[in-house]
Amino acid sequence: MAALRSRFSLARLKKDDRGAELIEFAIVFPIFMVVVAAMLDFGFLFQRYEVVTNAAREGARLAVLNNQGYTVDDIRARIQNYMTAGGLTGSYPAPDVTYGTETLPSGLTIQTVKVLVQYPSSFVIMAPFAGLIGGAAPGTITLKAASVMRVEVPGS
Repeated sequence: MAALRSRFSLARLKKDDRGAELIEFAIVFPIFMVVVAAMLDFGFLFQRYEVVTNAAREGARLAVLNNQGYTVDDIRARIQNYMTAGGLTGSYPAPDVTYGTETLPSGLTIQTVKVLVQYPSSFVIMAPFAGLIGGAAPGTITLKAASVMRVEVPGS
């Protein structure tokens, strides 16, 4: 009878699945956290990219009004003020303002201005979670935005 009882207990233990949820959670949780951290980081990255793009556009808008006495320093100051107002602080390369000419398909030559803004952005949230699962932490990515506009000329 004792042999039958121990056999019955052994079969019962094999069917017992207490604690399985905890093991499944331990396997899935780090992956889930990396996905959530990536979504947050890429959301912040996209927000920063929008600020950089709009800053380039603001600089180009001011640069096309060169007949009103705006200098390259005024344009760079406008871009820096826009980026600071957008929450982007820290050091980044000075915006590049380039005047040039472009020939249209009709043969007409126009004066243009190109404003290039760059901002180094790092992944703040994803790096610690990537280290949890043995991955390498992502580094810094440089966000770049350029805006080209036609320079306004005074009417005759």
